[in-house]
Amino acid sequence: MDFSWMAWTAPTAVFFLVIFSLIALMGVWEYVSPGGAPRVGLLRFETTRGDRLFISLLGSAFICLFWLGLVGPNLWWAVALSLVYAVGVFRLV
Repeated sequence: MDFSWMAWTAPTAVFFLVIFSLIALMGVWEYVSPGGAPRVGLLRFETTRGDRLFISLLGSAFICLFWLGLVGPNLWWAVALSLVYAVGVFRLV
């Protein structure tokens, strides 16, 4: 297959591998411990582990986009902020 239509750089590959790994790990976690104990958190509606993963990924994407627009292309601090955000989502939402 010819994948020259996309800029397959190392950061691009890592990006897709991390998202694939998170979804795979969530699937294994769900297989080992089904249900995930839905809970009502800060948002005041029931969320499961999968919902919280989706909210974390979506929020992290926005954090990185805002960082790119306001600060510049050095995304390491944005990634750190995204990890803190994801931990907060899994604890509070």
